[in-house]
Amino acid sequence: MTSQGRRGWAVWLVGLPGSGKSALARGLHQELAERGLDVVWLQMDERRKAYFPKPTYSAEEREKAYAMFVDEAAALVAQGRGVLMDGTAYQLAMRRAARQRIPRFAEICVTCPIEEAMRREASRPEGLVMAGLYEKALERKRTGRGFAGLGEVIGVDVPFELDPEAELNIDNTELKKEQTRAIALAFLEKWLDL
Repeated sequence: MTSQGRRGWAVWLVGLPGSGKSALARGLHQELAERGLDVVWLQMDERRKAYFPKPTYSAEEREKAYAMFVDEAAALVAQGRGVLMDGTAYQLAMRRAARQRIPRFAEICVTCPIEEAMRREASRPEGLVMAGLYEKALERKRTGRGFAGLGEVIGVDVPFELDPEAELNIDNTELKKEQTRAIALAFLEKWLDL
């Protein structure tokens, strides 16, 4: 089914780096596209490099990047498209800004203990995000050693703020990808009236 006759919508998948939100977003995007929905998968890590080709990951830049991310999602929703927003969005204010801008908006928060997120992230190869993010942040905290391109790391340098109004919270500590996707799909089927 296309977006014709349907209102646009956005779902923001948030959580710590390594929580499994990007794997979930990828799976949801594939499943919804296979069902014929017009869905865009916006990845913050990818978009940040478009907004800021040489990102510094400073707090000021991060705020600007998230504002641009919300603007981009809101523009797509206004076109009647579905948007899966994939980004940590550690500050509650970032997600609330999206709620204010996007009439049909939901948040899916993917959680796991910081230790599990660190374990998963440690095996992630270099890509859109610096490899060994947590390990480097912890070393910097211990020794003061700097790492080029390493800004504040969520969960180490700054906390992730949970939203008590999130439409869905998934504890992804021990779930398999298929189980996490099934939980999120069940929510989306009801929320989108599929």
